[in-house]
Amino acid sequence: MLLSVMIEGQEDVTWPHWTALAETVERLGYMGLFRSDHYLSVAGRSERGSLDAWGTICALAAVTRRIRLGTIVSPASFRHPSVLAKLVVTADHISRGRAELGLGAGWLEIEHRRYGFPFRPARERFDVLEEQLEIVTRTWAGEPFSFHGAHYAIEQLEARFRPLQDPRPLLRIGGKGRPRGMALAARWADDYNTVYASPASCREIRAALDDACVAAGRDPASLTLSLMTGFVVGRDRDELLARAQRILVATGREDADVEAALAELSQTWLVGTPDEIAARLDEYRDAGVVHAMLQHNLFEDDAALELIAARLLA
Repeated sequence: MLLSVMIEGQEDVTWPHWTALAETVERLGYMGLFRSDHYLSVAGRSERGSLDAWGTICALAAVTRRIRLGTIVSPASFRHPSVLAKLVVTADHISRGRAELGLGAGWLEIEHRRYGFPFRPARERFDVLEEQLEIVTRTWAGEPFSFHGAHYAIEQLEARFRPLQDPRPLLRIGGKGRPRGMALAARWADDYNTVYASPASCREIRAALDDACVAAGRDPASLTLSLMTGFVVGRDRDELLARAQRILVATGREDADVEAALAELSQTWLVGTPDEIAARLDEYRDAGVVHAMLQHNLFEDDAALELIAARLLA
């Protein structure tokens, strides 16, 4: 299974943090470094700050050599699709072909209100996402096109430069296994990313993606399934509990009972010793997941990444 690291960049991750993370991820052999695309803390911590996701990715593209870089996932509500397509192409050129785009409908209402982005009803947000998927895809193709939808109008665009990757950067749609998102993935995406799902849920999503691909006239094998999920690792029970307590504090659950929280998290997170996490990843692989993005909430804790890398990437 492919393994990458995912960072919640809106939780006070500074530029020195990003450069240190990129060095660690490259050194340890992870496939990629991905980040969320939020402007406000999702843990409800208003004092925490965020750098822009695509500004960060473009900068990391210049100081890394090997790892893949992208978002899990960018809200369609944040940027005009022409701006988004150009940002990804820019990152692709700077990185010499290592950029990926994750795209979703958007969900955190408060950051939309605070920053002035429209937060439409769910059905309309998916309408916007569908139009963005078509515009981004056709922009990257480099052929002249026009588009007239309910939300965007494009007139005879022939975008240059094209991406370095052929035919394009990987396009990923994020979701929780709902029918419309999977139908959009079957039509437009290379990968469908789900979050905090058990192996059983991933197996169901994989089967539903297969059905969506067949309905779209597409080979199901051409649409992969990835998983973004949290992890708590320790060499023994004491280290596991200590790290879990720190994660609860980082994610705004400092009052939770650590034993109870750990039991709850183990249903959908990767929890345990490196050997136990390896066995759990085997279950996800058997359920159809090909790429796991490890949500690294303790982003200054290199030791956690090292434990998993020593077992799974050595």
